[in-house]
Amino acid sequence: MKFGLLGETLRHSFSKQIHAVFGDYEYEYYEKSREEAERFIKSRALSGMNVTIPYKELAYSLCDELTDTAREAGCVNTITYRDGKIIGDNTDVFGFMYMLSRGGISLSGKRVLILGSGGTSKTARLAARRLDAGSVTVVSRRGEVNYDNVYECCKDAEVIINTTPVGMYPNVGISPIDLSRFPKLSAVADVVYNPQKTRFLRDAEELGIPSVGGLYMLAAQGARAAEAFLGEKLSDEVIEAAVKSVSNTLSNIILIGMPGSGKSTVGKLVAEALSRPFVDTDEEIEKRYGAPRTIITEKGEAAFREIEMQVVADVAKQSGLVIATGGGVVEREENKVSLSQNGKIYLIERSLALLATDGRPLSKNVSELYERRKDKYDAFADEKVENDDTAEKTAEKLIEKFTI
Repeated sequence: MKFGLLGETLRHSFSKQIHAVFGDYEYEYYEKSREEAERFIKSRALSGMNVTIPYKELAYSLCDELTDTAREAGCVNTITYRDGKIIGDNTDVFGFMYMLSRGGISLSGKRVLILGSGGTSKTARLAARRLDAGSVTVVSRRGEVNYDNVYECCKDAEVIINTTPVGMYPNVGISPIDLSRFPKLSAVADVVYNPQKTRFLRDAEELGIPSVGGLYMLAAQGARAAEAFLGEKLSDEVIEAAVKSVSNTLSNIILIGMPGSGKSTVGKLVAEALSRPFVDTDEEIEKRYGAPRTIITEKGEAAFREIEMQVVADVAKQSGLVIATGGGVVEREENKVSLSQNGKIYLIERSLALLATDGRPLSKNVSELYERRKDKYDAFADEKVENDDTAEKTAEKLIEKFTI
């Protein structure tokens, strides 16, 4: 049996990786123009397919039969062929509801604000009705409720759901709305999954508001589609395995620590072992602006930190990297925001007596530097890895922590 994903541009899709978790079947990508897409759906060249933007409404119009969910949603993202008929379903609704459940978010009786009015917004609206939301308001750029008047007319919103691409890679670091202006807000959800922690979700986290991202929706809708393809039920454990598979692929492995602690050496070993690209932010700075030591000597540390912050933000918005940072990356809180949006931060700890200091203008007094930075390292780090053994052993320990 052959299955696949039909769309216009699929270079950033993770569907193939997800479906590899669900079963041993062939699954490929099919990028088509609109005319080609219509012929492809009618051709029955596959046993079934997923359909993504911009062809979900087209798929809906071509189906001979629709599930109740597809009919209510007004669009189709899963097609199967049975008895000579094209059968359309919408598994996004299940995926959306799974995402909310996984985030512990209830819509029952709540005032729900949905950002965006496109196809995914329709999915969210249907799910909200099924989950007994108290009220649902849609925010769009030119709608009756828009991003100018929403703070006045919807200030009592309790759950806000982002269905727009705002904050999605590569345009990271922006949020569609200011969450701090909703005093009754109790939960948020974002359908975007790259980066895994969008600015929208980070803002919620800073406000202490429960939140969940779109990776759970992505995996769960894929699982429901696979059930239609295979004719068998898949467990939640399989969905979680798909989430972990994509999360590990997306997540950067970020190394912080004192100058000379071995971040670059260990990072290169980790990158080689996991077949990932390796990036040293100091080397990136040197490529673009000159040697860090020269910048610090000639322009001062403050100027260097500004440059470093820009480079870190640029590197960190990518995914699947191993990133070794400069020892002073923790001096700017903005760097933590950039690094944590799509990665896990590991503090490489090494005895001060073993730290290499040659050619490091800020490491002349190692003890004093460490005392000044140690709390910042702890605040940045998700986990710590000791590097008082060989670099190879340290790399093994880090990989074990990452893959658990």
